[in-house]
Parts: sequence; C-alpha cells; structure tokens
Amino acid sequence: MTLFGITIVSFGISVLVPVRAETVNLSQQALANPEVVAAFRAKFGLDLPIWEQYLRYLGGLLHGDLGLSQQTGNPVSADLANYAPATLELVVYATLMSLVAGVVFGIIAAAMRNRWPDHLARIVSLVGVSLPTYWLALVGSTFFFRQLGWLPGSGRLDATMMPPPRVTGFYTVDSLLAGQFDVFQSAVAHLVLPASILAISTLGMILRFTRSSVLDGLGTDAVKAAKVKGLPTHRVLMRYGVRMASSPIITVAALSFGFLLAATVYVEQIFSWGGMGQYAYRASTNLDLSAITGISVVVAVIFLLVNFLADLLASAFDPRIRLQ
Repeated sequence: MTLFGITIVSFGISVLVPVRAETVNLSQQALANPEVVAAFRAKFGLDLPIWEQYLRYLGGLLHGDLGLSQQTGNPVSADLANYAPATLELVVYATLMSLVAGVVFGIIAAAMRNRWPDHLARIVSLVGVSLPTYWLALVGSTFFFRQLGWLPGSGRLDATMMPPPRVTGFYTVDSLLAGQFDVFQSAVAHLVLPASILAISTLGMILRFTRSSVLDGLGTDAVKAAKVKGLPTHRVLMRYGVRMASSPIITVAALSFGFLLAATVYVEQIFSWGGMGQYAYRASTNLDLSAITGISVVVAVIFLLVNFLADLLASAFDPRIRLQ
C-alpha cells in the first residue's frame, strides 16, 4: 500500500511540472518540427491521457519495467542497476561511521550526564543537525581537496586506475576480492571525504537518540536494583542502559540510512560520484520523467527493506517487541 501511494505521488509530481519534456530534451531546430515533437511524445507516451500514462506506468512496474530514460535512451532499470552500487557503497559507509561515532559519544554523554563531555556532545549534536549537507560538501571539498590537498576531490578512483572486476559494485569489496590492493587504497581514499560529510549530517540525530535512550534505560527499576546489589557502574551501563537502548538505536539508524539516500544528491554532484544521486540530479535538470519516478520508487523500496530489517533486528534485541 505504501509503494502504491509512492507511485501516485511521484507520478503526480512529474505530471504537474509546468515544463514540457520536449522543450528540455530537444534542440530548437527539432522543436520547430511538429513531426519530431510528436514522435518524441509518442515514444515516451506523453501524448496519452494522464490516467492512461499512469496505468501504463503501473503495469510496467509490475513487470520490473521503469520506462526509458530520456537523457540516456536506456531502460531506467538498467541505468539504476549501474548507478545504485556507487550510492549504496557511499551510504553504507556513511551510516556505519555515523552509527559508531553517534553511539559511542551518546553512551559517554549519558554516562557523564551534565558534565563537560555531555555538554560537548550536545553541541556536536546541534551543529551536526543544523549544518546543511550541501554546504558541508562545498566547504569540505574546498578545504581538504583544493587548499590542503589531503584527500581526493572527485570520482570513486584515481583517473589512472581502472575499476576492479564487478562482483558487488562496491569498489572497496570488489578490489579486495580481485586482490587489487592499490585500487582498494584509492577507493577508500575517495570514500573518506564524501562519506564523512554524509555521516556528520546524521551524527547529531543518532547521538541524541542514543543519549536519551541510555538515560531512559538507566532510570528503570532494574538498574536501581542492580546498583543496590553493588554491581559496578560500567556493568550496569552496558548490561542495562545500552541493551535497553539498542532497539531505538537500530530504528534511528534505519531512518538515517533513508535520509542519507536522499542527501547523496548534493554530495554526489559536488564530488562527481557517479551514483543514483548524480543520476537523479541530471534527470531533474533534464526533466527526465521516467528516471525521476523510477528513482523515487527504487529509493522507496530500499528504504522499506531497510526498515523491515531494522524491525527484525530490534525484535531480536528487545524481548518486549517479540511479545507484542
């Protein structure tokens, strides 16, 4: 039902755009020829009534057909299969970085409540939530690449290197499988800056959720009883506070993953990453309606799958969810 609603929204937005697709994709000479314009609209089904376009699109979805891209001329599903691994690699590493840092600092902040580590964590959380992702990407690229030259500024590999044989589409994984350690080193170096910028954008949210969840766990009767029995503070913290906070942490990690999928549009364009984000940017600027709706549906499916897995993990860590 959720996916059905997403198809309606994404298709509706693409239809309501006040610009005709042919004006963006055809030259002035082609636009002056009514036959060329009519052939273009017929090829992509733009001459059909809106309800018929939607039913045609929905029928194609049921068969895995996302339509033809107006900018590449390829099936959108083929384009996304080519671009998706780059985006997923970036988002997975960014989520892991954000999750590790956010959970560690959140636990420290909860354990040292109202002391300087807690105040510092709150400041970091506020800054991470407040700064726009595109601004961080521009500043990071300018400072670390153009001025200091510490990190690569664009692409997934050095220009002189060939991609490793494709197995997963993740350059870091495929290079290790192929034994190409120089390619692995280059892939990691190119990942550091864009992944760190994406991680900063969700670090504050994970940190705050972790801190509040651990504090809630430490305030339960079970923790009070453990302290009365004389259990060490660190054992109480890890056994009760962190364990009780695991379910909310998993949930917010899944939400962060979905947020980062959307945020890659800015980061990939700035760093020329060559993933779904950059593909989405080009589709929107070229008014590629099939690509826009296809990306929306694929991202929604990925987000729903991640949330489903998060629910399974949360139920494994929290017995109360299993009982419900």
